[in-house]
Amino acid sequence: MNEQQDYFYGVIPVEVQMTPERKEQILEQYPAPALPDEGATFEIDQEEKGNSVSLRLLLNEVKVQTTKTNNQFLKMTFSNNAGNINAKMWDNQGAVEKNLPLLEAHSIFDVDAVVDEFRGFKSLTVKRLEPCEGEIDPFSYLPYTKQSIEDYTIEIFSYIDELSSPYREFSLAVIDQFWQEFSISPAAKGFHHNYLGGLLKHTVGLMRFARYILKQEENSFQAVMKLIQIVEKAYKQELWANYEATDKWVRPVWQDAIDHLYQMLAGMMEHKEEVPNYNALLTSILLHDIGKMLEYDFAGKKYDAFSFLYPTADKSSLQSRKQTGITMDELGLMVGHIPYGTLILTKMVEQTGTPFTIEDIHLLSHCILCHHGLPEWGASVKPQTIEGYLIHIVDYLDSRYENTETVK
Repeated sequence: MNEQQDYFYGVIPVEVQMTPERKEQILEQYPAPALPDEGATFEIDQEEKGNSVSLRLLLNEVKVQTTKTNNQFLKMTFSNNAGNINAKMWDNQGAVEKNLPLLEAHSIFDVDAVVDEFRGFKSLTVKRLEPCEGEIDPFSYLPYTKQSIEDYTIEIFSYIDELSSPYREFSLAVIDQFWQEFSISPAAKGFHHNYLGGLLKHTVGLMRFARYILKQEENSFQAVMKLIQIVEKAYKQELWANYEATDKWVRPVWQDAIDHLYQMLAGMMEHKEEVPNYNALLTSILLHDIGKMLEYDFAGKKYDAFSFLYPTADKSSLQSRKQTGITMDELGLMVGHIPYGTLILTKMVEQTGTPFTIEDIHLLSHCILCHHGLPEWGASVKPQTIEGYLIHIVDYLDSRYENTETVK
């Protein structure tokens, strides 16, 4: 198998080299999740006002509010895999008192409602709801990547397969330990890759950038300059589109990006005598956001990463959680995905007995800790190596670029 496509405005060649036998082995061992049937998704914007609908939905939020005439009603946000759906239920015949305890106790509901519209925004007026029990399939109730998870699976393995020992064996062990949770987790709640499969897609995106800079171009510094020049061109096009638009100003994706990227390139040039460790960079990319498996919660999450890090802890509170849409995990928020990443790295090194040197482990840790670039952006330390600057640059580029894509 030798497939090629392009990424980042058609500039970065995406080369996936793999034998049919290896591809078959990977997809058998790491199958993609079953997705809902095509056309099975309810999209409220496609419905006419006044339509009656019967749906199974995930409850994200519920509040008791009061009308101008001092009557109570329930304001709710549901979701399915097309996105969020706003809803309300009037307090007819004690509906608030009757349904609020159910809404506070359960996550999935069968909902009978009527489509409403106000100032161009559609919502549901709920007539009846009934809680549903059983295991939650997150792909039925949360947005997920519309690109092929199978293709991303093959691609990430193709990049890991080309690493040298012991980085290859270590990275494969990480994937084997966390694949089920890693492959479906979101990479964010709101800004970028904020859907199921987002973490996998984002990780592959960083690897594409890193391979372009260190393998597909002769000079890594010139490669970064080329990428910044592409950003400059894209930013100019965004500004001109805003100038020609007749409606409101839309904040450009690349606003404030160019100066920051040049600042990081200047820092990277202070290490121009160093030879970048490609194996360490790709392994760090695999681990850079892996802590998001613990930082975010969502309906259907299994909490395997918590069990891995804290096997002796009493985790009964996790099993009794009421899961909703993609949210910040109440425990994960206290630590954050960057420290979690180094905790996972350390424990995986110990568990696998990987013969890294002390310098190797510190370089991997450093890349995880500095990948946000600046302390005010959440970095634990500033980049201090060429690999540290590179992981921040490729993370910055991929997270911004994702917001330019029409199919995510």
